[in-house]
Amino acid sequence: MVRMGEFSVSRTPGHVLCSIGLGSCIGLVLLEPNRPIVGLAHIMLPSSNGTPGAAIGKFADLAVPALLSALASHGARRTNLEAVLIGGAQMFSFGTTTSLDIGRRNEEAKREALSGVGIEVRAAATGGRKGRTVRVSIDTGVVTVKEPGTPEVELFTRRSLAQVRR
Repeated sequence: MVRMGEFSVSRTPGHVLCSIGLGSCIGLVLLEPNRPIVGLAHIMLPSSNGTPGAAIGKFADLAVPALLSALASHGARRTNLEAVLIGGAQMFSFGTTTSLDIGRRNEEAKREALSGVGIEVRAAATGGRKGRTVRVSIDTGVVTVKEPGTPEVELFTRRSLAQVRR
């Protein structure tokens, strides 16, 4: 379970990384397309604004580099990583102003951070007004998403490892 402001990396067969309650937060999945290495971050806000001692997993500007470093320590190659984004909903209505749309700003910050390091966003389930849950299978690279009152659906899957090894 990856809770708000946390991230986790695994390459352990049978593991499933999961984040629940992704409202305006963004669940960032980074995975190797050719190997069973997956990272998941539950990022709350776009920027730490340079706050000393800020929690690394809480802010996009700190969490993305930290997740990349953790993945590299598990053997992932940055040039191979693919991204999936989940969350970024507008959970509260503030009239016509978009400056308070934390969900949209969160998604933009993640996309910008990923683009800056050359990682392509391959799939996304973002926006709207409902929270989401994300699950990622280490073995298969299948990323599923579930909104309240709806069935869990497959959003993304890496190529079969058997296909890659041929």
